[in-house]
Amino acid sequence: MKKFKSDKLREECGIFGISNHEDASALVALGLHALQHRGQEGCGIVSYDGKNYHSEKRQGLVGDNFTKSNVINKLPGKFAIGHNRYSTTGETSLRNIQPFFADLHVGGLSIAHNGNLTNALTLRESLVKDGAIFRTTSDTETIVQLIAKSKRDKIVDKLIDALFQIQGGYSLVIMTNKKLIGVRDPFGIRPLVIGKLKDSYILSSETCALDIIGAKFVREVENGEIIVIENNEMSNIKPFPKQKARPCIFEYIYFARPDSIIGGKCAYEYRKNFGVQLAKETDIKADIVIPVPDSGVPAALGYAEHSKKKFELGLIRNHYVGRTFIEPTQNIRSLGVKLKLSSTKSIVKNKSIILIDDSLVRGTTCYKIVKMLYESGAKEVHVRIASPEIKFPDFYGVDMPTKEELLAHQKTNSEMCEHIKAKSLKFLSLNGLYEALEKGKRNNSYPQFSDHYFTGEYPIKPSDNLGELKITQLSLLSGKSNN
Repeated sequence: MKKFKSDKLREECGIFGISNHEDASALVALGLHALQHRGQEGCGIVSYDGKNYHSEKRQGLVGDNFTKSNVINKLPGKFAIGHNRYSTTGETSLRNIQPFFADLHVGGLSIAHNGNLTNALTLRESLVKDGAIFRTTSDTETIVQLIAKSKRDKIVDKLIDALFQIQGGYSLVIMTNKKLIGVRDPFGIRPLVIGKLKDSYILSSETCALDIIGAKFVREVENGEIIVIENNEMSNIKPFPKQKARPCIFEYIYFARPDSIIGGKCAYEYRKNFGVQLAKETDIKADIVIPVPDSGVPAALGYAEHSKKKFELGLIRNHYVGRTFIEPTQNIRSLGVKLKLSSTKSIVKNKSIILIDDSLVRGTTCYKIVKMLYESGAKEVHVRIASPEIKFPDFYGVDMPTKEELLAHQKTNSEMCEHIKAKSLKFLSLNGLYEALEKGKRNNSYPQFSDHYFTGEYPIKPSDNLGELKITQLSLLSGKSNN
């Protein structure tokens, strides 16, 4: 299993699809570019020209691979779907980059998947015993195999057969020779929205991808809903028993791009409200409020505004250091967070600082930032986190440490404060988080979000025998794991 190295949670994927547009593949490339924050290790596009399917997959960023006309020209047709990938475990390889394509007896099918199946290993073992041959180590291929195995005649019925066998958090975009189909899991854990550009319908992980191509946001796909687009018409099916939605709360806290609409508001507004609520609960005497850029900026603005303290950019982020930055020697590696952040020394010197970030995972980055601020002459550093303590792992498509690596699972508040060497450390309360989302207090009998990160209350328990570890799909079968 690949050791979790980042001190931020990461979404696995972004998905995007469009029907009936002359520039389908180019628009998908633009949509994926807007969704780049959801996955940076691989990207792919599959198009359909009325007769044939065409596929292009690349490792790396969309802008490095799909901006040239010679690549887009290999993807003709009025229908296309695309996928950005962030692998949570194992190696990044072309065979695992989506969308996947399968030639079924009812015709071709291409699928892009955001999320994680909690029973993929169990299903895969059963399918292999029945003679299925897998080409990848992705749980997405399990869905393809289940669709192919169904005895139903129509593709949508085959899909429904498959959906009733899988468990977990997922959103899907599927393209056939006649249809563009979108699916959101029964709890609505993973996001999916509908857009429209003239006569063309669009399915996307977030609304920011609609904005980049000038499309209109229609609505979110509901939990447990199947959207079917055919002949420029949209219909829907709700095959699952009705239940309340529980979208992932971290879409509001961190995952979604700040300008994306979730639940009727920009994610930025929610994050600023978290800062306001944090100030109500944990304000302290200090000279300035500074964010950890870029994720802590909205909450820090809200905190400063409510507490009437001065907001300053005490930390500057170097946007040109990506995840592929070359670190050739131990001396360079030891620079750590300084490769990505630097302090504005004249701003922080002799100041009592309230440092705001959206979350605290392992605490390694926070420790380095606090140390940097003290080395720059800060008098005091009080850390405030605009979400509750993360104590439990995720199983629905988020890359994060095991429970044992989560700082808040292992330590008390005072121990965490000592670990990061801050003067004080406070988190937003769980009820405060719900109040900032304008949902009132948390209903313990049925929370309105998937907030298991903080509570350990999972909407779906994993069926696979994975113990206390985070999902490492297929590792027992392949010796590798790559979701």
